[in-house]
Amino acid sequence: MIFDALGAVFRPDVICYILLGVAGGICIGALPGLTATMGVALLLPLTFGMDAENGILLLLGIYIGAIYGGSISAILLKTPGTPASAATAIDGYEFSKRGESGRALGIATMSSFVGGVVSCIALMLISPQLAKLALKFSSAEFFLLAVFGLSIIAGISGKSLAKGLMCGFIGVLISTVGIDNITGFARFSFNNVNLLSGISYIPVMIGLFAMSQAFCTLEDIYKEDQVDHKVDHILPTKKDMLSIIKTAPITGAIGTLIGIIPGAGADIGAFVSYNTIKNVSKKGEKFGTGVPEAIAASEGGNNGVTGGAMIPMLTLGIPGDAVAAIMIGALTIQGLQPGPLLFTQNKILVYTIFIGLLVANCCMLLLGFSCLKLFTKILSVPKTILVPCIFVLCVVGSYAINNKIFDVGTMLVFGIIGYFMSKLEIPASPAILGLILGPMAEKQFRTALLKGSGHVSVFFSSPICWVFIILILVTLFSPLVKKRLGKQKQDG
Repeated sequence: MIFDALGAVFRPDVICYILLGVAGGICIGALPGLTATMGVALLLPLTFGMDAENGILLLLGIYIGAIYGGSISAILLKTPGTPASAATAIDGYEFSKRGESGRALGIATMSSFVGGVVSCIALMLISPQLAKLALKFSSAEFFLLAVFGLSIIAGISGKSLAKGLMCGFIGVLISTVGIDNITGFARFSFNNVNLLSGISYIPVMIGLFAMSQAFCTLEDIYKEDQVDHKVDHILPTKKDMLSIIKTAPITGAIGTLIGIIPGAGADIGAFVSYNTIKNVSKKGEKFGTGVPEAIAASEGGNNGVTGGAMIPMLTLGIPGDAVAAIMIGALTIQGLQPGPLLFTQNKILVYTIFIGLLVANCCMLLLGFSCLKLFTKILSVPKTILVPCIFVLCVVGSYAINNKIFDVGTMLVFGIIGYFMSKLEIPASPAILGLILGPMAEKQFRTALLKGSGHVSVFFSSPICWVFIILILVTLFSPLVKKRLGKQKQDG
């Protein structure tokens, strides 16, 4: 299987798609406001007519490139290209103020590569074992797994738990539109033929993540950032390499663990890694003044999340982050269902993803050091050109899924909704989580009750069920406990 996967990855066309994906991802990540999620959502429809290997590895290349690319604007402008690079901006910009932007970019490039490789190794080692365990799941376990995925909403709701839960509940409600799989009755279709098959979550994701961001960018479309393109001495020195080797593997492992937790995301991985190294490093007091270990910690952590987020997505069908949620859509387009059966029915494809992810990190390292001066010029692209291009890609991408104007209308509606959600500080990820996991939860719940003759005890019948019940309770109540403890510290 490994040799077959190597043959599939190292085809000229596949390598070209990976390189194209990584290069495009770096450009997307380098532009402030264009997130990795937005980039993957925009280009997902383009994979519809591709082979599974080409399409999925193209999107993975965009993901890895965008997470790394965010460090370029974070270091040069102190404006993170993606939320994952927010921690990098703290120390990275201090290098630029000293005229050492090339050195900071070199450290970020090498650290991103090391963190990504660590996450790839973890993905290869953990995923098959977790998939074997998941094969023992019945309907009850899968229902509780879906509920556990939905409970992650409590951790990604930001400042307001109520807003996050409300948004997730709306996502679940939207997932019920269409013909019921068990009874065959049409639900919430309002006599509209287009709604009988349900609301496709690809146009919804493009609207919430891409179109809404384009609307936000319109507000300051004529404001341009001035960038000093003088970038030199990119290759890390021996001293910097020593700092990277000491820091990046550790934060890559931390990022991988954060990525495995559904809903956490690369921004959390970066800040947890940054704070961890700050607390244990001898130079911890100098963090924030331009320390190599700080950049290595942040970039190793956020790139470590890339492989970690794929683990629950591939093995359990639970997205590790928003990008992994879109990757579920990419697999679904190819007629594949993420989960334990993927490891038994499409073993070669799974190993192709493993090896392709590793190759994508190598491409990121190669492009980072060879074309970094070129990528910095991307920051000079006027928003008056960029925003119309995003609008066109959103429309074309939404239409290309099913060749239906209705999907374009769906995308525009959710783009407007997403714009107002961003203004009200309501996170969009819970809605997507509810839209993806809602059908799984409903189907497995009803199937489990049918198997158990209607007795609720079927959900308490195995040790795996009890493990998920405990995880659900911990996930739901831990934010409330943290908030309560925080108030007590303030009062004290």
